[in-house]
Amino acid sequence: MNDGVNGVALGVFIFFFLAVTVMGFLAARWRKAENEHSLDEWGLGGRSFGTWVTWFLLGGDLYTAYTFVAVPAAIYAAGAAGFFAVPYTILVYPLIFTFLPRLWSVSHKHGYVTTSDFVRGRWGSKSLSLAVAFTGILATMPYIALQLVGIQAVLDVMGVGGGADTNWFVKDLPLLIAFGVLAAYTYSSGLRAPALIAFVKDTLIYIVIAVAIIYIPIKLGGFDEIFSAANEKYTTAKAGGLVPLEAGQWTYATLALGSALALFMYPHSITATLSSRSREVIRRNTTILPLYSLMLGLLALLGFMAIAAGVKVTNGQLAIPQLFENMFPDWFAGVAFAAIGIGALVPAAIMSIAAANLFTRNIYKDFIKPDATPKQEAQVSKIVSLLVKVGALVFVLTMDKTVAINFQLLGGIWILQTFPALVGGLFTRWFHRWALLAGWAVGMVYGTVAAYGVASPTQKHFGGSAKEIPGIGEIGYIGLTAFVLNVVVTVILTFALKALKAPEGVDETSPEDYTADAGDPGVEVELPPATAGSAH
Repeated sequence: MNDGVNGVALGVFIFFFLAVTVMGFLAARWRKAENEHSLDEWGLGGRSFGTWVTWFLLGGDLYTAYTFVAVPAAIYAAGAAGFFAVPYTILVYPLIFTFLPRLWSVSHKHGYVTTSDFVRGRWGSKSLSLAVAFTGILATMPYIALQLVGIQAVLDVMGVGGGADTNWFVKDLPLLIAFGVLAAYTYSSGLRAPALIAFVKDTLIYIVIAVAIIYIPIKLGGFDEIFSAANEKYTTAKAGGLVPLEAGQWTYATLALGSALALFMYPHSITATLSSRSREVIRRNTTILPLYSLMLGLLALLGFMAIAAGVKVTNGQLAIPQLFENMFPDWFAGVAFAAIGIGALVPAAIMSIAAANLFTRNIYKDFIKPDATPKQEAQVSKIVSLLVKVGALVFVLTMDKTVAINFQLLGGIWILQTFPALVGGLFTRWFHRWALLAGWAVGMVYGTVAAYGVASPTQKHFGGSAKEIPGIGEIGYIGLTAFVLNVVVTVILTFALKALKAPEGVDETSPEDYTADAGDPGVEVELPPATAGSAH
């Protein structure tokens, strides 16, 4: 790692950062609506995005600074076990093809802005809706923090912020500036800002990966040398390898499956989905988004390249930025760092908007101010989006950054517990609302307690997301075990509650709502004039 600041790389980084900052503020005028004072406009971009805008937005949303920093870092540290992210992104697209178009249709029909809006409308339960909203906000916080960790990793490698003895304020000032800019243009432009910036972000990422996958192996003597060096390291360390160890195969498989089920439960994934203008846009995107999985597979190989290049770091999340610093000319290292930095800004903006929408629609409007106007909803959501980012910033500045990935995986355990209420509700209303709430509670408690008991060399608690599966004896992903318990409890209690004829909530949806498209007769949002912009 360089002792001083890499001036050329920093200059290129600042150029791109300023460019996307200007784009973020100008986005407020992009596709500007007649009435911008509503969550439909600020939080969903007016539900107007076509195929390519949605593709870039979802790509910018799902393939984040975590992708660029943490996935290759996992390969660097543990070998092929870190590749779990590749199969899970392959599994996820056939899955979402089955339910995302249905969610878009019913949400468009009824003006739903969040998953909790749908849950409340489908199951007739504000308590269940609140549980889903609470889980979404809770799971999103460490995910936003992880994006800020990605920015800080880049700044550290460029030598920005001083050494270990530097005053904390001076050391973290660049991150604080980046945070302030992100907060300002998100507040000003809403979802339009990350949608516009995503074009730059994805273009830079594709360029950097294309160059890296060709240029770095040439400098290192080819892929034979790269894999040989990696295999030698893993053999010497007796940890990981070029294929997952037999003892870790259950962990690998369950983590991939559980992550696939959880990915589109996150509020930011749904926010990007609902911003599209038609059901067909969603269907097209499920067929072309796998292009990002190809990129992810190539990106993961950078972990092996870091080993072959002799990169030595105490924090694995610095491995790939340091690889770029060592291997690329300074100017192109700046381009790579900008790709990572912008790759953090786009999803962080969407995540904060999604969390703010959940609070506004499903806590503020449902429980605090039921008669809130659309303008009040938009204003509250803007303020909450700032508070969410502040919370993530505090997390980054006060906690050990090497454990950020574990807290994000904990968020995956939590968000997976909303799957039965959301996806189940898109296909059936057989489950009882109280049973769904009980199943969610069991999954949340088990997942949190089990994760709390996992230790690592750097953490006494929350040191990972894998633990022995009860009754099987294999080590597996805690989130998937919690999900199975969730479903079992839900099914058993549904039988019991139906036998007891417990009251069920009112379903405000109808079967044709789930297949309607924007151009179909009667599909326009049906809202009373006094509450335009709110769900039923």
